[in-house]
Amino acid sequence: MESFALLVGLGNPGPRYVQTRHNAGFWFLDVAARRLKVDFRAEKRFQGQVAEGEWGGGKLRLLAPTTYMNHSGQSVGALAGFFKIPIERILVAHDEIDLQPGDVRLKVGGGHGGHNGLRDIIAHLGSPGFARLRIGVGHPGLSDDVVDYVLNRPGKAEQTRIDTAIDRACELLPIILDGDLSRAMQALHTTPKSEE
Repeated sequence: MESFALLVGLGNPGPRYVQTRHNAGFWFLDVAARRLKVDFRAEKRFQGQVAEGEWGGGKLRLLAPTTYMNHSGQSVGALAGFFKIPIERILVAHDEIDLQPGDVRLKVGGGHGGHNGLRDIIAHLGSPGFARLRIGVGHPGLSDDVVDYVLNRPGKAEQTRIDTAIDRACELLPIILDGDLSRAMQALHTTPKSEE
């Protein structure tokens, strides 16, 4: 598999949302940017914050859409289209309610699972074939409570487990970015869950 050329983190812009579960993709992107030693700048034409670095002999771009979650595809589609980045070289990091806090999983393709950010990206890219880094935030128990749940802050212990999972994923960033997903999956998916 080719190395990734675009790393997207999903979330909502603005101080109201900074520490909410729905912003787990942004949290991951911030840690990744620090490790890669790249800085974000606002890019109006791509409706997002963009950082640029080098990886695998080519350009690597990090994108945090500032469109609000439900319109993430506008930003991702604009940048991917402008730089002619093929779908298989895009990795999207996002919050995942079907995983517990502390769990993080990689997958390629699949549906949106009710996640509006993924839904919009699939619509704008015309395919679900991009890779995803799914960051577990837990489930409130009732589907009616999901929106309120993801737009609120995790508890302290929960936040620690999510942060640890993000750090673990970022330690594997070189393997992930190289496109060696089976090796990265093995490392991520077999790590024992953090202690309760």
